[in-house]
Amino acid sequence: MMARSLDVYLHRNLVGHLIQDDGGQLIFDYVSSWVENPSAVPLSQSLPLREKRFTRRECRGFFSGILPEERKREIIAQNLGISSQNDYALLDQIGGECAGAVTFVFSGESLPEERYRYRELNDEGLTNILRTLPSRPLMAGDEDIRLSLAGAQDKIAVHLSDNKIFVPLGGAPSTHILKPAIERFEGIVFNEAVCMRLAQGVGLPTAKIEIRRVENIDFLLVERYDRQLVPLGISPFTGGLFGSPALSYGTQRLHQEDFCQAHGVVPEMKYQSEGGPSLAQCFDLLRRVSSVPAIDLQNLLDAVFFNVLIGNNDAHSKNFSLVYYENVTLLTGGKTTRLAPLYDLVSTVYYPGLSPKMAMNIGGEKVSDKILPKHFEKLAETTGLARKMVVQRFWEMIDKVSAELENIVIDHRIACEVTALIKKRCELFRKRRL
Repeated sequence: MMARSLDVYLHRNLVGHLIQDDGGQLIFDYVSSWVENPSAVPLSQSLPLREKRFTRRECRGFFSGILPEERKREIIAQNLGISSQNDYALLDQIGGECAGAVTFVFSGESLPEERYRYRELNDEGLTNILRTLPSRPLMAGDEDIRLSLAGAQDKIAVHLSDNKIFVPLGGAPSTHILKPAIERFEGIVFNEAVCMRLAQGVGLPTAKIEIRRVENIDFLLVERYDRQLVPLGISPFTGGLFGSPALSYGTQRLHQEDFCQAHGVVPEMKYQSEGGPSLAQCFDLLRRVSSVPAIDLQNLLDAVFFNVLIGNNDAHSKNFSLVYYENVTLLTGGKTTRLAPLYDLVSTVYYPGLSPKMAMNIGGEKVSDKILPKHFEKLAETTGLARKMVVQRFWEMIDKVSAELENIVIDHRIACEVTALIKKRCELFRKRRL
């Protein structure tokens, strides 16, 4: 096998080369011009700026973490005629519009110009995509579409403009993630909608969602927290107040990475029981890198408690992320690292066939239904937080969730059942305070 190379861009900056060597192994090198740039930032907390190259063991956690997982990864590889184990080949084929602000371009080719193109989807086109996603994940193989999203669920990155849905072409940035219903999990769109709106209602930073339906297919439209509108300049063709010129806007990528990537852990080891990060490691990461650790540590703690109450046992380290703000608007400057808004919130206990074990244990307890106040005290000890504050904050979260449940009104049977289940769980944990 001959060595091959992909140019790796962060925003529009060439930062390094992802190499598949003669033996098929993955290697990553930062380019010297980026390492020596005083404004340079690393791609990941697990890939600090340095001249020395990164081995496969050191870099695969970040790069593999950009790609889809499990069966979706296998289907995409089959459709593209490549090995599902070949991270390099997958990134070559679908690494155009990815999570965060990273883009992969075959070495020697130019980064696509910012003349972004989109293809509008009418109801028929959208329906067709939703029905074929199980057999054609991420539309991989369609001409001029290079999209990659992590995870094992069917989803597609889209651009929303004037309430119309478009498919990004040629590496154009998306604004939303579209998540259709899953046959195996009845009503999961409404389950997730309840949990996401509930999280937002109790004050947790949470990605915005909207329930939509086309033909007879329900889907969730999730606004990307790693994309934002930024002013590009004055448009003489857009009338503002009293006919004055108005600002025109464009979509700006924000870089991000999940906690697995930040720890350099490969996706297949995302669960703590398989070697993935623990809650103690997640809190330690935030304490080290967050620009506002006091707030982000509190938000992460609240998110842990929230997941216990809704029965989200699948809250693994790929479901928590860091987002990097770096000179992304004309109004603010500097570099800021924050805990990303919450996403992928689902009451997994609603589906009896799923494991009752939590992805990350709490105070040594692996099953959320068995958690007692002593486990929160142990969590405080292992995370370096004040014991009294941690326990008190859990009781406060119960009160917040119980009160906010009254405001969640989604006219669907599954939504009502999930709401009732969460209410019952709150009552169960409240009794353990006595």
